[in-house]
Amino acid sequence: MQVIEQLKEMDAARFLHIYSALENQGFGPLDGEVAKAMRFRPHAIRKLPMDKRAQKARSILEGRSQAELAYELFGGYLMKVCKSLVTDFLDGTGVAHEDGMIENLQDGGPDPAKVAETIAALDKDHDQADVTLYLSLCAEQWPQVDEIQAAWQARLNPTE
Repeated sequence: MQVIEQLKEMDAARFLHIYSALENQGFGPLDGEVAKAMRFRPHAIRKLPMDKRAQKARSILEGRSQAELAYELFGGYLMKVCKSLVTDFLDGTGVAHEDGMIENLQDGGPDPAKVAETIAALDKDHDQADVTLYLSLCAEQWPQVDEIQAAWQARLNPTE
């Protein structure tokens, strides 16, 4: 559950940035879950400041180990805010896709020989925190690609 590990390592300000970036008409991406957990009516949740909603959403994701929900949240953020990072990685590693959406998940995935070079290029063109976040999704998506696992682990635990 790489995305949960990534979430646990993320500071509160970074999570709030991601959560706020996905706001739609005053609602955060997990406000329905937050409202249920806090016993709020769905529309009343907007009265709570976004940082409090993000904090509760994060605790829901971590507490229940909601890897799928975290994966969707992070993926939604990346596709909305830095889609070119996603498409650059997929293009650079030879993964067939349609505007960032992978066409065939059963294909072999990224070319292991191209992973390191592609990550280096991404680090030059994109925020490294976003690159690391994307690598956590890739590590979850393609656990068989050791190069992705190693690159993500090195970023998650840089002193090891």
